Formats: sequence, structure tokens, C-alpha cells
Amino acid sequence: MLICKVVKPLVSTNRISDFQHKHLQVVLDGSTQKVAVDAVGAIPGDWVICVGSSAAREAAGSKSYPSDLTIVGIIDHWDPESAKTDAERLGGGGG
Repeated sequence: MLICKVVKPLVSTNRISDFQHKHLQVVLDGSTQKVAVDAVGAIPGDWVICVGSSAAREAAGSKSYPSDLTIVGIIDHWDPESAKTDAERLGGGGG
């Protein structure tokens, strides 16, 4: 699982039929932008939990669904700076 921040919705009107009417979001994973299927209704600025691989396809609605990243939860409270400090304190190097 990944913790990502929702940047903005991604609108793609010309896409394969398997995508149906699923909402897509641009998310930040560190400094990398990725596209995630939004299964929970996140909005820009939300910190979210994302899953990848076969878990992403199943969370999006089907094992045959063409997704490799799906938002499965909105985090109620997340302070990324505090997380870095905690990791450094525990010897994880932060990141």
C-alpha cells in the first residue's frame, strides 16, 4: 500500500469501455505523479491509501479491470513532516 496525495481529477473522455465511468485522480507518490482509479470519492488535497497490482484491479471492481493503482481509503489525518521525523528517529532515514 502507498500513501499518496490527490492533486487533481483526470478527465479522459476517450478511453476503453472497460473503464466504464470510474473517476480518475492524479496523485503524488513522493515527487512522482501517477494516475489512480478513485474508488472512494477523494478530492484534491486529500491524503489517500492506494493499492497496486492485482489488489488495485480487484478494488476497482474486477480482477480483469485495467488498473494498476486504486485509491481505497481517505486518511483522516496525516502529517508527512511528522512521519519523516518519526522515521529518522527510528533509524529509517525518512522518506
